Amino acid sequence: MEMSKSEITSATAVTATNSNTQSQELRGAEILIEALKAENVKFIWGYPGGAVLHIYDAFYKQDSIKHILVRHEQAAVHAADGYARATGDVGVALVTSGPGVTNAITGIATAYMDSIPMVIITGQVPTHAIGQDAFQECDTVGITRPIVKHNFLVKDARHMADVLKKAFHIARTGRPGPVVVDIPKDVSFNKAVFTGYPKTIEMRSYNPVRKGHAGQIRKALQLLLAAKRPYIYTGGGVLLSNASAELRTLVDMLGYPCTNTLMGLGAYPASDPKFLGMLGMHGTVEANNAMQNCDVLLAVGARFDDRVIGNPKHFAQNERKIIHIDIDPSSISKRVKVDVPIVGDVKDVLTELVAMIRESGLKPDADALGGWWDTIAAWRKRDCMKYSMGSSDVIKPQYVVETLCNMTKDADAYITSDVGQHQMWAAQYYKFEEPRRWINSGGLGTMGVGIPYAMGVKMAKPDAEVYCVTGEGSVQMCIQELSTCLQYNTPIKIVSLNNRYLGMVRQWQEVEYAGRYSSSYMDALPNFVKLAEAYGHVGMLIEKPEDVEPALREARKLKDRTVFMDFRTDPTENVYPMVKAGKGITEMLLGAEDL
Repeated sequence: MEMSKSEITSATAVTATNSNTQSQELRGAEILIEALKAENVKFIWGYPGGAVLHIYDAFYKQDSIKHILVRHEQAAVHAADGYARATGDVGVALVTSGPGVTNAITGIATAYMDSIPMVIITGQVPTHAIGQDAFQECDTVGITRPIVKHNFLVKDARHMADVLKKAFHIARTGRPGPVVVDIPKDVSFNKAVFTGYPKTIEMRSYNPVRKGHAGQIRKALQLLLAAKRPYIYTGGGVLLSNASAELRTLVDMLGYPCTNTLMGLGAYPASDPKFLGMLGMHGTVEANNAMQNCDVLLAVGARFDDRVIGNPKHFAQNERKIIHIDIDPSSISKRVKVDVPIVGDVKDVLTELVAMIRESGLKPDADALGGWWDTIAAWRKRDCMKYSMGSSDVIKPQYVVETLCNMTKDADAYITSDVGQHQMWAAQYYKFEEPRRWINSGGLGTMGVGIPYAMGVKMAKPDAEVYCVTGEGSVQMCIQELSTCLQYNTPIKIVSLNNRYLGMVRQWQEVEYAGRYSSSYMDALPNFVKLAEAYGHVGMLIEKPEDVEPALREARKLKDRTVFMDFRTDPTENVYPMVKAGKGITEMLLGAEDL
């Protein structure tokens, strides 16, 4: 079906002149645009194709939503994901049918694992062709079902507005997550009466709980104030709920030690002495030991995943009372049995808990707490984050991250990362003071997210400094997005810790496979400086430690340019501390001497 010139003119006129009328007849694609406007969508990342051309035509006729043309559909979803992580808003991506959808799958799964609010709009073949193996057809609903919070197939243009309202509502409420809206080509073309975007939506089968049970919160209060060795363990749920202020109030009020997971960094300031550092597989000695030896554990918006507690049997060896606050009831007692489950929004529950503590007038046991802090101080003396600078002619990757941190600690800076050793070094050595400044793939561990994440963050925060900490392996997975950076003027700074290896794979092969480095060496790397220049950006090669700081300073001065910094780092360096697979979190390797 093709639109005539008169129909295009008519449709444009209707959109332009009937914005204040009770009802109007619009094409499905135009209703979609109106829905996105009503949801205050500012950016959409996408890639056109046959099944979504009516939608792209509708985008052409408006100027309130900016479309960013990526170079691969995976990057569209990652960029929208990065935008959502930095802002808390729903990220929106648009891809075509068939390979457009399948290319987007990795991005959707990444967002799903980290509970990121997103709406992904996918094109579909016309309704009459569904199930006929039509050109560029795939079962989008079936393929995405395990990796979305929900998905919809819009079968009639009359349902478009309601479906979009439901999609955004589901994506941002409860435990957030990605929602796919699959739109057949004829549905985007067909006309329907549009009476306005729904102000509210009721879904009988979906009513997430926000307010925690008051009785359970009182039980938590009693346990916390009676604790001798308390510990507050927080995850990404604190950030997703925008509850950092409430968490800080609680920790400061009680004076208890606090830790963040990889996904929760920045929820509590890293510079505060009550913060014990990140915990888990590459966490600090003090954070992991406190987790294992506390007598009351308050888990807030965290899910006790395998990278945090290691072997569950080892974790269960020590008796402790566990309070678990989470908006998703299925996450509670999933891996670790808890004593006081509290289902509710983290922000609401912490607000009520703080109010109850103030109202009670009760104080923690000061003597017991003092002894607990003395124990923690003894663990801290080990200084597990100390590393050797080695010979003066080799750059240590930790040094690059530390230098970047010291240089930008007073700046409005955001750090994205890919996945691997560089990700762990960034998490360990960049001290995050504020929430939503650390943007990385935690649950799925997706290589290639770094540049698209940075693009999404830069669109959201154009005046901020945005750094992508990556490696020469990860960065090549979405390096074509350097073209997108140029087209849309998103001047990001890429800090590539180039050790010529798939570093984390090499490290595991050294530790677990007696140094049999099978397919982990990168033997034919491009000249990244020339490659960056070919894309229209600035490239830098940094090979000596004394050049690290000058290079970063020069890159910062180039505010309006994307800069690719190729740091040639020590290929033998490993991430420590490290907990081997199957071990408990206190069974840490602290250096090569422990191998």
